[in-house]
Amino acid sequence: MTEPERRTRLLASAAVTLRGLSDVLVPLGAAFAGAGHELYLVGGSVRDAVLGRLSGDLDFTTDARPEQVSALMSDWADAQWDTGIEFGTISARKGEHMVEITTFRSDAYDRIGRNPEVVFGESLADDLVRRDFTINAMAVRVGADGPAEFCDPLDGMTALLAGIIDTPATPQESFDDDPLRMLRAIRFVSQLGFRVAPRVSDAITEMSAQIERITAERVRTELDKMILGEHPLEAIDLMVDTGLGERVLPEVPGMKLTIDEHHQHKDVYQHSLTVLRQAIDLEEGDPDLVLRWAALLHDIGKPATRRHEPGGGVSFHHHEVVGAKLVRRRMRALKYPKAVVEDISNLVFLHLRFHGYGDGTWTDSAVRRYVSDAGPLLDRLHKLVRADCTTRNKRRARRLQENYDHLERRIADLKAAEDLDRVRPDLDGNAIMELLGLPPGPKVGEAWRYLKELRLDRGPLSYEEAVEALQEWWREQG
Repeated sequence: MTEPERRTRLLASAAVTLRGLSDVLVPLGAAFAGAGHELYLVGGSVRDAVLGRLSGDLDFTTDARPEQVSALMSDWADAQWDTGIEFGTISARKGEHMVEITTFRSDAYDRIGRNPEVVFGESLADDLVRRDFTINAMAVRVGADGPAEFCDPLDGMTALLAGIIDTPATPQESFDDDPLRMLRAIRFVSQLGFRVAPRVSDAITEMSAQIERITAERVRTELDKMILGEHPLEAIDLMVDTGLGERVLPEVPGMKLTIDEHHQHKDVYQHSLTVLRQAIDLEEGDPDLVLRWAALLHDIGKPATRRHEPGGGVSFHHHEVVGAKLVRRRMRALKYPKAVVEDISNLVFLHLRFHGYGDGTWTDSAVRRYVSDAGPLLDRLHKLVRADCTTRNKRRARRLQENYDHLERRIADLKAAEDLDRVRPDLDGNAIMELLGLPPGPKVGEAWRYLKELRLDRGPLSYEEAVEALQEWWREQG
């Protein structure tokens, strides 16, 4: 198919997609046209409509000022708010659709932070030329009857057809204005499967230090969108190759030249990308942020624990312990929520535990502890451990998977016999205090923990067995 034919087909597909939004576009277009104002669907909304992946979030631009936009939407929207009004944006909700309408802008940047001095523009051209990438600088005029005209003064469609991420101005000017755009380019590689233009890649390499102007929270948001995309491996490679990874997630490029003793054909970096890909293949339903980060970061403790052994071998003793600590440090620096930090670091800490299983030599007590330590992360741990098998030795790979199948069957059998999902002592705190004549305090906690360890070792106890064990422990305490 020729490029003109592809262009025609994509525009026709976009028109069909947008007609499905007539309940939003027609009344909005009519309201703005009736008041003598222009209204354009713009940016990612147009890009995604052309690609046939439009979501319920719609972005518009207009010559109307924010207070006029608010008035025009007041009778139409189910709810609206003006938290972005200082940037010229009014947001609203209509049914399942979220709408943002921003007044034309032609901003000026101080090139110290990333927030512009907001300057309202007078035309659509002013607004489009300030945008991050040409694929996001297309617009559709929305009139009284809905979508009316496709506007592409910066030829974003050609870039879209070629799968190229490029900037309207020079990349240096664009990234000087807002360094976060460097990370956004990488994020779009993951989300769209596109590649960056050579000049964009060169500019990121040249200007990667500028990302230090961006807050940790904004960096984290882009990193999450990157790893949740459909093509995260290509995006991570670009981030590392341009040097941007060294600025935002240095532990990842730090794995690049460390040879993994179990996988001599790959360095730890390539092994980790393979584990990420295999973990993605094991996902069920929506992308799993915690699993994906754990897969990518599970071996980041190896560079710090690398040791050359006599005879030419290499060891990475306790790299899971060091790796968990590094995960906590990096993710706290990126302002991740505490629960996310703990889940990812715990998966990293636990990912090697299975390798002591051998050919089913664990006792029931060891299986219980595996389940108890994983807690609600057990399903993700199953996936991570399976994904961590990247050996080219087919016999060894088959043996590892068969061993894990065996462990999962043992876990299922124990769950059928006892409440493995909620391992607790056979006596609660109140019973402990009553039996030992104790008030609330540290000793009650010690007794509770002793009984939990006993429960893990021996499985469920009868009331009489638990009482006898508690009293024996108490006598030993003097």
